[in-house]
Amino acid sequence: MSGARDVRKSVGQMLTVGFHGTTPTPFIRRFLQDEQGGGVILFRRNLQEAEDILHLNQSLRELAPGPVPYLMVDQEGGPVMRLRKVASLLPPMGKVGAMGRVHDARKAGQILGREVRALGFNVNCAPVLDVHSNPQNPIIGDRAFSTDPEMVGKLGEAFIRGMQAMGVLACGKHFPGHGDTSVDSHLDLPVLPHGLERLREVELVPFRHVVKTAPPALMMTAHILLPELDPKHPCTLSETILPQLIRQEMGYGGVVVTDDLEMKAIDDRYAMEEVVRLGLKAGIDVFLICHDEEKQQLALDTLRKLLTDGEVTPERIQGSLKRIHRTKTALATTPVATQSEMASSLLRSEDQDWIERMNSI
Repeated sequence: MSGARDVRKSVGQMLTVGFHGTTPTPFIRRFLQDEQGGGVILFRRNLQEAEDILHLNQSLRELAPGPVPYLMVDQEGGPVMRLRKVASLLPPMGKVGAMGRVHDARKAGQILGREVRALGFNVNCAPVLDVHSNPQNPIIGDRAFSTDPEMVGKLGEAFIRGMQAMGVLACGKHFPGHGDTSVDSHLDLPVLPHGLERLREVELVPFRHVVKTAPPALMMTAHILLPELDPKHPCTLSETILPQLIRQEMGYGGVVVTDDLEMKAIDDRYAMEEVVRLGLKAGIDVFLICHDEEKQQLALDTLRKLLTDGEVTPERIQGSLKRIHRTKTALATTPVATQSEMASSLLRSEDQDWIERMNSI
Protein backbone atom coordinates (compact mmCIF):
# COMPACT_ATOMS: atom_id res chain seq x y z
CA MET A 1 0.00 0.00 0.00
CA SER A 2 1.52 3.34 -1.02
CA GLY A 3 0.48 6.63 0.51
CA ALA A 4 -2.62 8.21 1.92
CA ARG A 5 -4.34 8.27 -1.47
CA ASP A 6 -4.27 4.48 -1.81
CA VAL A 7 -5.43 4.07 1.78
CA ARG A 8 -8.32 6.45 1.20
CA LYS A 9 -9.36 4.43 -1.85
CA SER A 10 -9.24 1.14 0.07
CA VAL A 11 -10.94 2.26 3.29
CA GLY A 12 -14.22 0.63 2.17
CA GLN A 13 -12.62 -2.66 3.18
CA MET A 14 -13.32 -1.62 6.76
CA LEU A 15 -17.10 -1.85 6.29
CA THR A 16 -19.35 -4.88 6.11
CA VAL A 17 -23.01 -4.12 5.49
CA GLY A 18 -26.44 -5.69 5.28
CA PHE A 19 -29.31 -4.88 2.94
CA HIS A 20 -32.99 -5.65 2.41
CA GLY A 21 -34.24 -7.87 -0.39
CA THR A 22 -33.10 -11.01 -2.18
CA THR A 23 -31.00 -9.40 -4.91
CA PRO A 24 -28.15 -6.88 -4.60
CA THR A 25 -29.50 -3.34 -4.29
CA PRO A 26 -28.03 -0.43 -6.27
CA PHE A 27 -26.21 0.66 -3.11
CA ILE A 28 -24.69 -2.79 -2.61
CA ARG A 29 -23.60 -2.93 -6.25
CA ARG A 30 -21.87 0.43 -5.96
CA PHE A 31 -20.43 -0.44 -2.54
CA LEU A 32 -18.75 -3.59 -3.86
CA GLN A 33 -17.91 -2.46 -7.39
CA ASP A 34 -16.78 1.12 -6.87
CA GLU A 35 -16.08 1.63 -3.17
CA GLN A 36 -14.03 -1.53 -2.52
CA GLY A 37 -16.58 -2.50 0.11
CA GLY A 38 -15.28 -5.08 2.53
CA GLY A 39 -18.22 -7.44 2.76
CA VAL A 40 -21.90 -8.21 3.07
CA ILE A 41 -23.84 -9.97 5.83
CA LEU A 42 -27.06 -11.81 4.98
CA PHE A 43 -30.09 -12.37 7.19
CA ARG A 44 -33.34 -14.30 6.84
CA ARG A 45 -34.82 -11.35 4.99
CA ASN A 46 -32.34 -12.03 2.17
CA LEU A 47 -32.64 -15.80 2.02
CA GLN A 48 -34.89 -18.02 -0.06
CA GLU A 49 -34.17 -21.55 -1.32
CA ALA A 50 -30.69 -23.05 -1.23
CA GLU A 51 -30.06 -22.44 -4.94
CA ASP A 52 -31.11 -18.80 -4.57
CA ILE A 53 -28.77 -18.28 -1.61
CA LEU A 54 -25.82 -19.76 -3.50
CA HIS A 55 -26.61 -17.65 -6.56
CA LEU A 56 -26.88 -14.49 -4.42
CA ASN A 57 -23.48 -15.13 -2.84
CA GLN A 58 -21.96 -15.85 -6.24
CA SER A 59 -23.39 -12.57 -7.51
CA LEU A 60 -22.02 -10.63 -4.55
CA ARG A 61 -18.57 -12.12 -5.00
CA GLU A 62 -18.54 -11.36 -8.72
CA LEU A 63 -19.44 -7.72 -8.07
CA ALA A 64 -16.17 -7.12 -6.20
CA PRO A 65 -13.30 -6.43 -8.64
CA GLY A 66 -10.69 -6.39 -5.87
CA PRO A 67 -10.29 -8.44 -2.69
CA VAL A 68 -12.82 -11.19 -2.05
CA PRO A 69 -15.64 -9.70 0.04
CA TYR A 70 -16.59 -11.18 3.36
CA LEU A 71 -19.85 -13.09 2.78
CA MET A 72 -21.10 -13.40 6.34
CA VAL A 73 -23.94 -15.17 8.11
CA ASP A 74 -25.00 -15.91 11.70
CA GLN A 75 -25.36 -19.69 11.81
CA GLU A 76 -24.61 -20.78 15.38
CA GLY A 77 -27.06 -23.59 15.96
CA GLY A 78 -30.04 -23.45 18.31
CA PRO A 79 -31.90 -20.15 18.36
CA VAL A 80 -29.56 -18.32 15.97
CA MET A 81 -29.95 -20.09 12.62
CA ARG A 82 -30.37 -17.78 9.62
CA LEU A 83 -30.36 -20.79 7.26
CA ARG A 84 -33.04 -22.66 9.17
CA LYS A 85 -35.08 -23.59 6.10
CA VAL A 86 -32.26 -25.08 4.01
CA ALA A 87 -29.53 -26.34 6.36
CA SER A 88 -29.20 -28.75 9.27
CA LEU A 89 -31.00 -27.76 12.47
CA LEU A 90 -28.17 -28.03 14.95
CA PRO A 91 -29.05 -27.85 18.65
CA PRO A 92 -27.84 -24.91 20.74
CA MET A 93 -24.18 -25.12 21.66
CA GLY A 94 -25.16 -25.47 25.32
CA LYS A 95 -26.54 -28.89 24.43
CA VAL A 96 -23.47 -29.75 22.35
CA GLY A 97 -21.30 -28.78 25.31
CA ALA A 98 -23.37 -30.60 27.93
CA MET A 99 -21.15 -33.70 27.83
CA GLY A 100 -17.93 -31.70 27.56
CA ARG A 101 -16.69 -33.72 24.59
CA VAL A 102 -14.21 -32.04 22.28
CA HIS A 103 -15.14 -34.19 19.30
CA ASP A 104 -18.77 -33.03 19.52
CA ALA A 105 -17.77 -29.37 19.38
CA ARG A 106 -15.44 -30.07 16.47
CA LYS A 107 -18.24 -31.94 14.69
CA ALA A 108 -20.59 -28.97 15.16
CA GLY A 109 -17.99 -26.65 13.66
CA GLN A 110 -17.44 -29.00 10.74
CA ILE A 111 -21.13 -29.31 9.92
CA LEU A 112 -21.75 -25.58 10.13
CA GLY A 113 -18.62 -24.80 8.14
CA ARG A 114 -19.39 -27.33 5.43
CA GLU A 115 -22.96 -26.16 5.02
CA VAL A 116 -22.43 -22.40 5.05
CA ARG A 117 -19.58 -22.77 2.56
CA ALA A 118 -21.82 -24.94 0.36
CA LEU A 119 -24.23 -21.98 0.24
CA GLY A 120 -21.50 -19.54 -0.76
CA PHE A 121 -20.58 -17.95 2.57
CA ASN A 122 -16.97 -17.55 3.70
CA VAL A 123 -17.43 -16.15 7.25
CA ASN A 124 -19.68 -17.57 9.96
CA CYS A 125 -20.31 -15.41 13.04
CA ALA A 126 -19.61 -18.24 15.46
CA PRO A 127 -18.67 -19.59 17.94
CA VAL A 128 -20.14 -17.85 20.96
CA LEU A 129 -17.29 -17.69 23.48
CA ASP A 130 -19.34 -16.11 26.24
CA VAL A 131 -19.65 -17.97 29.55
CA HIS A 132 -23.22 -18.82 30.56
CA SER A 133 -22.71 -17.34 34.03
CA ASN A 134 -26.07 -15.59 34.45
CA PRO A 135 -29.25 -17.71 34.21
CA GLN A 136 -31.26 -14.49 33.75
CA ASN A 137 -29.30 -13.42 30.68
CA PRO A 138 -31.92 -12.64 28.01
CA ILE A 139 -29.68 -12.98 24.95
CA ILE A 140 -26.86 -15.53 25.53
CA GLY A 141 -28.17 -18.47 27.59
CA ASP A 142 -27.63 -21.81 25.90
CA ARG A 143 -25.98 -20.18 22.92
CA ALA A 144 -22.88 -20.58 25.13
CA PHE A 145 -21.14 -23.95 25.43
CA SER A 146 -20.99 -24.02 29.22
CA THR A 147 -21.09 -22.30 32.59
CA ASP A 148 -17.43 -23.27 33.03
CA PRO A 149 -15.00 -20.76 31.46
CA GLU A 150 -12.30 -23.33 30.79
CA MET A 151 -14.79 -25.67 29.14
CA VAL A 152 -16.04 -22.86 26.91
CA GLY A 153 -12.47 -22.24 25.79
CA LYS A 154 -11.73 -25.92 25.19
CA LEU A 155 -14.91 -26.51 23.18
CA GLY A 156 -14.58 -23.17 21.40
CA GLU A 157 -11.12 -24.21 20.23
CA ALA A 158 -12.46 -27.48 18.81
CA PHE A 159 -15.37 -25.71 17.11
CA ILE A 160 -13.05 -23.16 15.48
CA ARG A 161 -10.69 -25.88 14.27
CA GLY A 162 -13.61 -27.81 12.78
CA MET A 163 -15.14 -24.85 10.98
CA GLN A 164 -11.97 -23.24 9.68
CA ALA A 165 -10.84 -26.62 8.34
CA MET A 166 -13.92 -26.43 6.08
CA GLY A 167 -12.65 -23.22 4.46
CA VAL A 168 -14.89 -20.86 6.45
CA LEU A 169 -13.52 -18.12 8.67
CA ALA A 170 -14.68 -18.24 12.28
CA CYS A 171 -15.75 -15.11 14.14
CA GLY A 172 -15.58 -15.55 17.92
CA LYS A 173 -17.98 -13.45 19.97
CA HIS A 174 -18.75 -11.35 22.04
CA PHE A 175 -15.46 -9.94 23.38
CA PRO A 176 -14.75 -9.42 26.26
CA GLY A 177 -17.78 -11.46 27.38
CA HIS A 178 -21.55 -10.94 27.25
CA GLY A 179 -22.57 -13.92 29.38
CA ASP A 180 -23.24 -12.19 32.71
CA THR A 181 -25.45 -9.39 31.40
CA SER A 182 -29.12 -8.98 32.29
CA VAL A 183 -29.91 -6.67 29.36
CA ASP A 184 -30.04 -7.44 25.63
CA SER A 185 -27.74 -4.99 23.81
CA HIS A 186 -30.14 -5.06 20.85
CA LEU A 187 -32.50 -3.12 23.13
CA ASP A 188 -30.32 -1.16 25.59
CA LEU A 189 -26.80 -0.86 26.95
CA PRO A 190 -25.85 -3.63 29.41
CA VAL A 191 -23.69 -2.52 32.33
CA LEU A 192 -21.38 -4.94 34.14
CA PRO A 193 -19.70 -3.99 37.45
CA HIS A 194 -16.77 -6.37 36.93
CA GLY A 195 -13.19 -5.25 37.30
CA LEU A 196 -10.17 -6.62 35.51
CA GLU A 197 -9.48 -9.36 38.08
CA ARG A 198 -12.95 -10.85 37.68
CA LEU A 199 -12.78 -10.60 33.86
CA ARG A 200 -9.48 -12.47 33.84
CA GLU A 201 -10.94 -15.23 36.03
CA VAL A 202 -14.17 -15.74 34.07
CA GLU A 203 -15.12 -13.78 30.95
CA LEU A 204 -11.69 -13.58 29.32
CA VAL A 205 -10.73 -17.22 29.91
CA PRO A 206 -12.29 -18.68 26.72
CA PHE A 207 -11.01 -15.84 24.53
CA ARG A 208 -7.50 -16.16 25.93
CA HIS A 209 -7.57 -19.91 25.33
CA VAL A 210 -8.62 -19.78 21.69
CA VAL A 211 -6.23 -16.94 20.87
CA LYS A 212 -3.38 -19.19 22.07
CA THR A 213 -4.58 -22.46 20.53
CA ALA A 214 -6.82 -21.82 17.50
CA PRO A 215 -7.29 -18.11 16.79
CA PRO A 216 -10.51 -17.30 14.96
CA ALA A 217 -9.87 -15.17 11.89
CA LEU A 218 -12.23 -12.54 13.30
CA MET A 219 -13.32 -11.53 16.79
CA MET A 220 -16.56 -9.64 17.43
CA THR A 221 -16.92 -7.03 20.16
CA ALA A 222 -19.69 -6.70 22.75
CA HIS A 223 -21.72 -3.52 23.19
CA ILE A 224 -21.45 -3.58 26.99
CA LEU A 225 -20.30 -0.96 29.48
CA LEU A 226 -17.61 -1.89 32.01
CA PRO A 227 -17.45 1.22 34.24
CA GLU A 228 -14.52 -0.17 36.24
CA LEU A 229 -12.42 -0.05 33.07
CA ASP A 230 -14.11 2.72 31.06
CA PRO A 231 -17.03 4.60 32.65
CA LYS A 232 -17.84 6.50 29.47
CA HIS A 233 -17.81 4.23 26.41
CA PRO A 234 -18.93 0.63 25.79
CA CYS A 235 -16.27 -1.93 24.92
CA THR A 236 -16.78 -1.62 21.17
CA LEU A 237 -15.83 2.06 21.32
CA SER A 238 -13.34 2.01 24.19
CA GLU A 239 -9.76 2.95 23.43
CA THR A 240 -8.70 1.62 26.83
CA ILE A 241 -10.50 -1.76 26.89
CA LEU A 242 -9.99 -3.19 23.41
CA PRO A 243 -6.35 -2.26 22.74
CA GLN A 244 -5.32 -3.23 26.27
CA LEU A 245 -7.09 -6.57 26.47
CA ILE A 246 -7.38 -8.02 22.99
CA ARG A 247 -4.17 -6.73 21.46
CA GLN A 248 -1.69 -6.12 24.26
CA GLU A 249 -2.70 -8.65 26.89
CA MET A 250 -3.90 -11.48 24.64
CA GLY A 251 -1.78 -10.75 21.58
CA TYR A 252 -4.64 -11.32 19.16
CA GLY A 253 -3.51 -10.50 15.63
CA GLY A 254 -6.72 -11.12 13.71
CA VAL A 255 -9.54 -8.85 12.60
CA VAL A 256 -11.62 -7.10 15.26
CA VAL A 257 -15.18 -6.53 14.02
CA THR A 258 -17.99 -4.73 15.79
CA ASP A 259 -21.33 -6.27 16.54
CA ASP A 260 -24.09 -4.53 14.56
CA LEU A 261 -23.73 -0.80 15.16
CA GLU A 262 -27.47 -0.27 14.74
CA MET A 263 -28.22 -2.14 17.95
CA LYS A 264 -29.79 0.26 20.45
CA ALA A 265 -26.89 -0.01 22.90
CA ILE A 266 -24.91 2.04 20.36
CA ASP A 267 -27.46 3.61 18.03
CA ASP A 268 -29.46 5.32 20.80
CA ARG A 269 -26.33 6.98 22.21
CA TYR A 270 -24.00 7.86 19.35
CA ALA A 271 -24.19 9.43 15.91
CA MET A 272 -22.50 7.33 13.23
CA GLU A 273 -19.70 9.90 12.76
CA GLU A 274 -18.83 9.54 16.47
CA VAL A 275 -19.07 5.75 16.27
CA VAL A 276 -16.49 5.67 13.47
CA ARG A 277 -14.18 8.16 15.18
CA LEU A 278 -14.26 6.32 18.50
CA GLY A 279 -14.09 2.91 16.84
CA LEU A 280 -10.90 3.84 15.05
CA LYS A 281 -9.35 4.97 18.34
CA ALA A 282 -10.46 1.68 19.90
CA GLY A 283 -8.68 -0.31 17.19
CA ILE A 284 -11.73 -1.58 15.29
CA ASP A 285 -10.85 -3.13 11.92
CA VAL A 286 -14.34 -3.75 10.51
CA PHE A 287 -17.50 -1.75 11.21
CA LEU A 288 -20.65 -3.88 10.86
CA ILE A 289 -23.79 -1.94 9.84
CA CYS A 290 -26.63 -4.27 9.00
CA HIS A 291 -29.63 -2.21 7.82
CA ASP A 292 -29.62 1.46 6.91
CA GLU A 293 -27.96 2.61 3.67
CA GLU A 294 -27.68 6.21 4.87
CA LYS A 295 -25.73 5.13 7.94
CA GLN A 296 -23.57 2.83 5.85
CA GLN A 297 -22.73 5.66 3.45
CA LEU A 298 -22.14 8.05 6.34
CA ALA A 299 -19.68 5.62 7.91
CA LEU A 300 -17.77 5.34 4.63
CA ASP A 301 -17.75 9.12 4.15
CA THR A 302 -16.60 9.61 7.75
CA LEU A 303 -13.69 7.21 7.35
CA ARG A 304 -12.50 9.16 4.32
CA LYS A 305 -13.06 12.55 5.95
CA LEU A 306 -11.08 11.60 9.05
CA LEU A 307 -8.22 10.59 6.80
CA THR A 308 -8.43 13.74 4.69
CA ASP A 309 -8.59 15.98 7.76
CA GLY A 310 -5.66 14.23 9.39
CA GLU A 311 -7.67 13.06 12.42
CA VAL A 312 -6.59 9.50 11.68
CA THR A 313 -3.27 8.56 10.13
CA PRO A 314 -2.81 6.43 7.01
CA GLU A 315 -0.69 4.11 9.15
CA ARG A 316 -3.65 3.44 11.48
CA ILE A 317 -5.86 2.49 8.53
CA GLN A 318 -3.07 0.44 6.94
CA GLY A 319 -2.86 -1.66 10.09
CA SER A 320 -6.50 -2.68 9.75
CA LEU A 321 -6.23 -3.19 5.98
CA LYS A 322 -3.26 -5.53 6.45
CA ARG A 323 -5.14 -7.63 8.98
CA ILE A 324 -8.17 -7.79 6.70
CA HIS A 325 -6.00 -8.68 3.72
CA ARG A 326 -4.38 -11.57 5.61
CA THR A 327 -7.77 -13.15 6.27
CA LYS A 328 -8.83 -12.70 2.65
CA THR A 329 -5.72 -14.26 1.13
CA ALA A 330 -7.00 -17.76 1.84
CA LEU A 331 -10.50 -16.85 0.66
CA ALA A 332 -9.14 -15.86 -2.74
CA THR A 333 -8.06 -19.46 -3.38
CA THR A 334 -11.32 -20.98 -2.11
CA PRO A 335 -13.93 -20.67 -4.87
CA VAL A 336 -17.62 -20.36 -4.12
CA ALA A 337 -19.23 -23.80 -4.16
CA THR A 338 -20.98 -25.10 -7.25
CA GLN A 339 -24.57 -26.30 -7.23
CA SER A 340 -23.46 -29.95 -7.26
CA GLU A 341 -21.13 -29.33 -4.29
CA MET A 342 -23.99 -27.63 -2.50
CA ALA A 343 -26.31 -30.59 -3.06
CA SER A 344 -23.76 -33.06 -1.70
CA SER A 345 -22.90 -30.96 1.37
CA LEU A 346 -26.30 -30.05 2.81
CA LEU A 347 -28.30 -32.24 5.21
CA ARG A 348 -25.96 -35.24 4.99
CA SER A 349 -27.40 -38.36 6.61
CA GLU A 350 -24.39 -38.93 8.88
CA ASP A 351 -24.69 -35.35 10.12
CA GLN A 352 -28.38 -35.81 10.85
CA ASP A 353 -27.62 -38.93 12.91
CA TRP A 354 -25.18 -36.95 15.06
CA ILE A 355 -27.66 -34.07 15.41
CA GLU A 356 -30.37 -36.46 16.62
CA ARG A 357 -27.99 -37.84 19.25
CA MET A 358 -27.14 -34.32 20.45
CA ASN A 359 -30.80 -33.37 20.66
CA SER A 360 -31.54 -36.44 22.76
CA ILE A 361 -29.08 -35.40 25.50
